[in-house]
Amino acid sequence: MKVLINTDNNIQGDEDLGEYLEGVVEGALSHLSAEITRVEVHIQDENGPKEGADDIRCMMEARVKGLKPTAVTHHAENVHEAANGAARKLQSALESKLGKRRDQAQS
Repeated sequence: MKVLINTDNNIQGDEDLGEYLEGVVEGALSHLSAEITRVEVHIQDENGPKEGADDIRCMMEARVKGLKPTAVTHHAENVHEAANGAARKLQSALESKLGKRRDQAQS
């Protein structure tokens, strides 16, 4: 499973952030990694330099063999909370989709 990280101009996309985001994705999706080819993570500060509640947006899109891409979004006050929330949502969405696919294959 390949993890690609994208940030906007308002988020410092350094090596530490990249490692953290990869760890969050791998922690949430490691049990599904055999079926996932790629996960793209997009971090954006929607208010730019202005302060605001829940203005950090994390969008994650997973590419799974044989399925259309699955994307989720989570807003939070900081990058870590946004990434963790998006990872939980993506994990849930993928488990649901892959579970349905397994159920159909068994029928």
